[in-house]
Amino acid sequence: MNVTRQLVAYGRKPPTPLTVPLEAGSELQITQWLRILPGKRLVGCGEWQGQLVLVKLFIASAARRHWQRELNGVKALREQQLQTPELLASGALPGGGFYLITRYLEGARSLQQNWQALPDTSPANPDARAIVQRVLRALAQLHRHGLTQSDLHLGNFLCWQDDLYIIDGDAIQQHSPGEPITAAEAAHNLGLFFAQLVPAWDEQVELMLIDYLSLNSERALNPEQIQQSIDSGRAWRLRDYLGKAVRDCTLFSVRQNWWRFLSVQRKDSKALTTLLAAPDEPFTRQPPALKDGGSSTVTRVSLADRELVIKRYNIKSLAHWLRRFWRPSRAWHSWLAGHHLRFLDIATPEPLAMLESRFGPFRRRAWLVTAFCPGQDLCELVPADGSCLPSLEQQSALLALFTQLQRHQISHGDCKGTNILWAEGCFWLIDLDAMQAHQRPASWQQAWARDRARLIRNWPADSQMACWLEQALPNLSADTGIRG
Repeated sequence: MNVTRQLVAYGRKPPTPLTVPLEAGSELQITQWLRILPGKRLVGCGEWQGQLVLVKLFIASAARRHWQRELNGVKALREQQLQTPELLASGALPGGGFYLITRYLEGARSLQQNWQALPDTSPANPDARAIVQRVLRALAQLHRHGLTQSDLHLGNFLCWQDDLYIIDGDAIQQHSPGEPITAAEAAHNLGLFFAQLVPAWDEQVELMLIDYLSLNSERALNPEQIQQSIDSGRAWRLRDYLGKAVRDCTLFSVRQNWWRFLSVQRKDSKALTTLLAAPDEPFTRQPPALKDGGSSTVTRVSLADRELVIKRYNIKSLAHWLRRFWRPSRAWHSWLAGHHLRFLDIATPEPLAMLESRFGPFRRRAWLVTAFCPGQDLCELVPADGSCLPSLEQQSALLALFTQLQRHQISHGDCKGTNILWAEGCFWLIDLDAMQAHQRPASWQQAWARDRARLIRNWPADSQMACWLEQALPNLSADTGIRG
């Protein structure tokens, strides 16, 4: 029996329970799958020789290399007496592939689970700070013993019986076992960790490192090197995440044929199946509730216990189609823009699905499905004559939003007050069709000037609101010759 070939054939849905034969007549009983990377790696828990175990099955063409790295990483942690689940067995699967079995820590919770359970994951929350401090103490121990972890997400740290366990041996790198790593290596690895957090944590780095330095002060750390590593790590993560948003993976379900391209968040794919099979149906059973324009039509839909928004991007004429068919649709652009903003912790309704109607490589109409944001727009909060200002809380939140956009050099492209919604104590951006992340300062400054001017034009030039915005929003054009 070729076990590996069968495991590959199961794809994303290997059955449970499943018996996996090992060498010398031994068997492994899988009762639950924890992570599935089709055709590459399967992670599950089950029973082996009367013990509750966690098993990793490596089934890709490069299985030996990944298995060996995992094995080496687990052994390195154990040799340095760092907490990681006990290695029980490893070896080759019949017919190719490899396995690795460790003790299963029943009842353990990952720091990612603890993090997601928090109502607030900003630096202002002591519980969030405690989780970050716990990781930094674990990293200090790693670095002090000459090791680093290259996949530093919170899911790779398990809490069990008051101890913190490091998992994912594949990401453990040995630099100088038994001796502290260099300051540059430490700065790079710490930067990779902080890059997993939203940018609001960047200002807390030096303060948070007190815990790290209490356990590993062998090398003097350079804050600038850490920030450079944060910036490069976050940029890489963003590119990787946006790439995943348009390909089939753990987070996104992507289906493509001659007639259409569909990307949907995997967690929502089942709930949205009927809606995405007939995306025009909500527009026919009721008048569009939010917008009925020529280039796009927007309506609101109730689905089970959720309120959603569907935006359909129309093709107005043959000439319009000839301008659009050869490039990604506005739905595609808005889909990526929404995920970009949420990655940076800038408030925007959650993008749930994107669908393009196609004829082979040629694009036609497209649809975008997002969560509904029940807020008031800025033009509702401030009278049309601009005779008063929003509340102090709202003023602060509006400036905070534009500070975030300025920091990441992002322009909205259509900065009308109706595209800025007040909800849950902050301002949310909607209608992201023209959003752009700029690489060149000159391009960014021009776009900022346009956004700034468009926002101010929502109210008369001599009004209180317009004058406040003129004073409060930086005028980058003053130094560049751009008219704001």
